[in-house]
Amino acid sequence: MGSHDRKAQRVRARAGFAAALVVLSVLVAGARAQTDCAEGNGILDMTPPKNMTAEELIQKFAAEETKVKEARTHYTYTQDVMVQTLDGQRVDGQFHEIATVSYDSKGKRAENVTFAEQSTLRGISLSQQDMEDIHVFMQWMLTTEEVAQYKLTYAGQQHVDDLDTYVFHVEAKKEEKGKRYFQGRVWVDNRDFQIVKLCGKSVPDVIQKKKGQSMDIRPMFVAYRKFVDGMWFPAYAKVDDTLHFQVQAVHVREIVKLTGYKRAGAAAAAAKP
Repeated sequence: MGSHDRKAQRVRARAGFAAALVVLSVLVAGARAQTDCAEGNGILDMTPPKNMTAEELIQKFAAEETKVKEARTHYTYTQDVMVQTLDGQRVDGQFHEIATVSYDSKGKRAENVTFAEQSTLRGISLSQQDMEDIHVFMQWMLTTEEVAQYKLTYAGQQHVDDLDTYVFHVEAKKEEKGKRYFQGRVWVDNRDFQIVKLCGKSVPDVIQKKKGQSMDIRPMFVAYRKFVDGMWFPAYAKVDDTLHFQVQAVHVREIVKLTGYKRAGAAAAAAKP
């Protein structure tokens, strides 16, 4: 197969992966109370990567992730966050917020909230760690700087929707007090060497705290990316999990959608009369 054919095949794969995200967002309302990491996955092939070691592959995709993270700071986008608590299949509480996200010249993130409703969530409240899950871990990028903190174990190769990927288990080498880490799996595109899917949670959970303080248990999430201007940017994440606290279990559903990516210069030009 020639390079032109491979490029055409790649475009179709990217289109198919984006279409799968649309279908996933439609089906999530009927999902079980357990985040499904395996959805869209083919059979895991544990064959080692070709033409490079697993460690070389890690360094290669970490370098690409570093480029993705830097590139994204030159874009604006819309962040739509929906968090629900459920009684059986009935929604009994909800938090919904929509914001425009941008970055300053130093790469510092800023949010302009355009819609927010009063939270009616039952049995839980959104903490700073919950928002960190949404802003950081559901949109996580494993850069060269980050990768040094983690133990990555090569798991194999897997077809995910229309993409061929390398799969890695990820866990922190050492958990430092006051810091949070990603724990789970990442799927790395085998041509662009960028993460296209991740499934896991932030750790550590706080199971026991001092009297009068609440427990802090993080839900499992699955997140997908979308191909934007040659880069795989975070696009969609979902949670469908049951959190077991000391006195009750709470069924939580979250949907995070990141849409309307525009380069900052292009967005400013479009806004001019």
